[in-house]
Amino acid sequence: MENVNRAARLHALLEELRRRGDRGSSATQLAAQFGVTSRTVKRDVETLMESGSAIEGRSGPGGGYRLIGRATLPPVNFTVPQAVSIALALTAVGDAPFADDGRAALAKLLDVMDADSRARVEELSGRVWVRHGEQVEADEESGVNRRAIEQALERKCVVSLRYIDGDGAESTRAVEPHLLAHTRDRWFLIGWCRTRDAVRWFRLDRIQKATLTKVHFVPRETALFGEPPPTARSAADVS
Repeated sequence: MENVNRAARLHALLEELRRRGDRGSSATQLAAQFGVTSRTVKRDVETLMESGSAIEGRSGPGGGYRLIGRATLPPVNFTVPQAVSIALALTAVGDAPFADDGRAALAKLLDVMDADSRARVEELSGRVWVRHGEQVEADEESGVNRRAIEQALERKCVVSLRYIDGDGAESTRAVEPHLLAHTRDRWFLIGWCRTRDAVRWFRLDRIQKATLTKVHFVPRETALFGEPPPTARSAADVS
């Protein structure tokens, strides 16, 4: 299991460096994001470099790691409108779970398109406007929290939450993440709260700290968490 988890982490680490671009990330930032030590991050980066990944390490203030060079993908045949539709979806739900991964995927797509097509995507995208509902501006800490929740959902691991409810009361919860839902212009984590031994909804912007644990759980029946309203659809229904 450890080898499988490390392989997944190496892939996620490479994707995160790709997403960060020239800004790069420090070992401390990456360690916090992936729930490991800085020493583990350094070992992982060394492994990636030995396998041929073009990663540059910079020391001193503002230093860290960044991915250099362009990534390659098998030939793809996306049209300009198809690429714009992906950009539009990401713009419309910019604070959505897995949005960072979506932006990384879009960057990969644009990277393998020819220069003329990329220019047409940029031009056409600039002529499509999206008005957002009320959103809370995300900071670096909320991004780290969201990533921990995404990983917990993907890996079926308990996540530890430091949470402030609507009355301002703070508590620490151990939660089995089962669903992510968007309603009333807010994102919610729906899960089984081991602390309260019941189903609970947690508003993502009220989560002060989310920490991925190594405690795995067996997913509970979806019906336990209720039925979505008729107007709601899962991401699996996009096609």
